[in-house]
Amino acid sequence: MNEVEAPRRTSPAAPPLARVRRHRRDISWIWAVPLITLLIAGYLAWNTLSNRGPLITITFQTAAGVTAGQTRVRHKEVEIGIVDDVQLSEDLKRVVITARMNPDARKLLTSKAQFWVVRPRFFAGTISGLSTLVSGSYIEVGLSGPGGQPERHFTGLETPPVLQSEVPGRTFLLRADRLGSLSVGSPVFYRDLDVGQVLGWDVADMAEYVVVHAFVRAPFDQYVQENTRFWNASGVSARLSGAGLQIQMQSLRALALGGIAFETPEGEAAQQAKANEVFPLYPDKESAETAGFGPKIPFVAFFEQSVGGVSPGTPVNLRGIKIGEVTRVSLRYDAASDRVVAPVRFEVQPERVAGDILGTEQDPTASLQAAVQRGLRAQLVSTNLITGGMAVSLDFFPDAKAAELQQEGAVYVIPTLPGGSQDIMRAVGQLMARASAIPLDQIGQNLNNMIKGLNQVANAPEIRQSLTALQATLTETQATLKGLNQGLQPAVKRLPDMTAKLDQTLTGANRLLGSLSEGYGGDSQFHRDLTRMMAQLTDALQSLRALADLLTRHPEALIRGRTNTGLQ
Repeated sequence: MNEVEAPRRTSPAAPPLARVRRHRRDISWIWAVPLITLLIAGYLAWNTLSNRGPLITITFQTAAGVTAGQTRVRHKEVEIGIVDDVQLSEDLKRVVITARMNPDARKLLTSKAQFWVVRPRFFAGTISGLSTLVSGSYIEVGLSGPGGQPERHFTGLETPPVLQSEVPGRTFLLRADRLGSLSVGSPVFYRDLDVGQVLGWDVADMAEYVVVHAFVRAPFDQYVQENTRFWNASGVSARLSGAGLQIQMQSLRALALGGIAFETPEGEAAQQAKANEVFPLYPDKESAETAGFGPKIPFVAFFEQSVGGVSPGTPVNLRGIKIGEVTRVSLRYDAASDRVVAPVRFEVQPERVAGDILGTEQDPTASLQAAVQRGLRAQLVSTNLITGGMAVSLDFFPDAKAAELQQEGAVYVIPTLPGGSQDIMRAVGQLMARASAIPLDQIGQNLNNMIKGLNQVANAPEIRQSLTALQATLTETQATLKGLNQGLQPAVKRLPDMTAKLDQTLTGANRLLGSLSEGYGGDSQFHRDLTRMMAQLTDALQSLRALADLLTRHPEALIRGRTNTGLQ
């Protein structure tokens, strides 16, 4: 309590001054605890709010595999958020997913961000998301490109993007008349290697053509040059030619998903193609190779014969080598000649023939006129008698009837000749007519009668008796041969001894003949003595003959002797 002291009594001239004293009141430390708690709570709240990431919304068609409080948001397998709430949109057509992101995910939350649910799926020929069978589905976030403005509301992708922005390479635009069996994720091939994918397509104005976006990975994108040709490599290509049936397929994946292949002609220098450069997409490889021969010259040929088997795409050959193809076949009535002709229109690439025989300059009229004067004609020939395939053949016939080159506007009219296939079919018709004239029924009846007669002869009793007798004879012959074999078996066993003795006998005979040759041969003494004796005997016989003749004429000589009185 404050105490007030009583003033001292002094003289009335100096009254005393009054002073007030205040008593000091102490503050208790117990009030510091809630104050500190409040400060800590404020700091924690501030720290939590400052470290709390942004809240975003993602719209999907369904919430398959997404659960509030459990489904995570990831980027490159790093968790950057968690799903906070799952609700239906106001129109009940979509699902709105609210996710709380980490603070360090702000750089990803731009207009270039893409969100999709990762779960097991088969897409673009591959199976992905198998790990989610154990860990559960999650939302993946990626960037479609650099830059972009900050964003908090996104529309999720129902399927994963085909290509991530981090993959190096370039995208090219392929212009095609038809999409065919191509789909998102279809492979792009170079020399049978998978080097890229189809990202999608755009429908051009008035749907005249389709622009396909094809991505080629690095370093294969450097092989795409300004003269590179792309073609549709989907499905199976079957071709029947003189070499037989040829079946070509790019790969099983291209067969199932479709595919695109490209190739750069060798020996043609060109610069590398830039990103988003436009190329034509050819329907097949043959069309892509054909496109490299420069401009085409339009022709028409009027045929009076049947053009069955000729259709758009039928080859046009020169000496058996394709130089063009048919574009249109129709019919026309020619009132001047009162006949129906078939105009076959086709295009020829003159650069397929070395030289300017078909006109490689800007105005090919002069070259074509000279070629027609030298006998250039068109005719239909058969390429396959079984399928009835035809082809337009251009060739030179020096003995052909003279003709001049004509024009129908910008189209050149080529004179025609009757096709060789027509003669073949005529010969086949004649052969069939001759074959039909053969009395096959009569021949068949005669064969039936002959077979019946042979059957009767074979089943006759005499034949059976003869066969029975023959069987008995064979049995007896077999028994005789068996007995003969038994009788000859001892003699056969003695044959080696007999052969040895006979060999010794022949050796002795040879020696005897040798001795006789030495003792009595032409060079022996016996032979010489015998020769002299025979000569003496000859002389003696001659003398006896002369004596006999003398006695025959003069028998008295035996008494008188020989007289020398003239001729005896």
